[in-house]
Amino acid sequence: MNAKPHWQQIYETKMPNQVSWYQEHAQASLQFIQKTAVPGTAHLIDVGGGASTLVDDLITAGFQHITVLDISASALTFARERLGTRGASVNWMEADITQVDLPRQAYDVWHDRAVFHFLTQADDRKQYIRTVQQAVRTGGHVIIATFAPDGPDRCSGLEVVRYSPESLHSEFGKNFELVDSSRETHHTPFGTEQKFIYCYCRKY
Repeated sequence: MNAKPHWQQIYETKMPNQVSWYQEHAQASLQFIQKTAVPGTAHLIDVGGGASTLVDDLITAGFQHITVLDISASALTFARERLGTRGASVNWMEADITQVDLPRQAYDVWHDRAVFHFLTQADDRKQYIRTVQQAVRTGGHVIIATFAPDGPDRCSGLEVVRYSPESLHSEFGKNFELVDSSRETHHTPFGTEQKFIYCYCRKY
């Protein structure tokens, strides 16, 4: 499946606060990033960050080297327009994470909320993990949030793969140490609930 047209249409027909995964502030993500204790000079990448407000709060927290990667140009445009001049230093990257060639050993923190669970094909997951291994520095931090075992089995009209912290960690393998994990009940703009798990790993 070519995912780009699907996500481009989503953001061409809906505002960012009209999608189920919208958060006014990505508190759980911010807490895990703060737990890494990386300095403001660290290099962070938000995979699938698109229109998310995480980048706003990272800038406010003093991070100077932020990359936001998303498959949808429209999603990135929402964030760029929202931030205005505050987003001038952000590296905005329109790309499919299963196909992109990222610089090697470039990032101290890799963050992904709600991308990995859309990778229903094993080959796509393997390519994603290879990209993480190449792009994250040795000793770097990997934070990934997916739907939990009791979360939705579909989202935005697409099937997903649900994970426990243990099953998500096993996808990544022995080069990744599971440091911490948590559950989150996300309240959607429509008044429903989605169960998420967060995994924080160190990459070796």
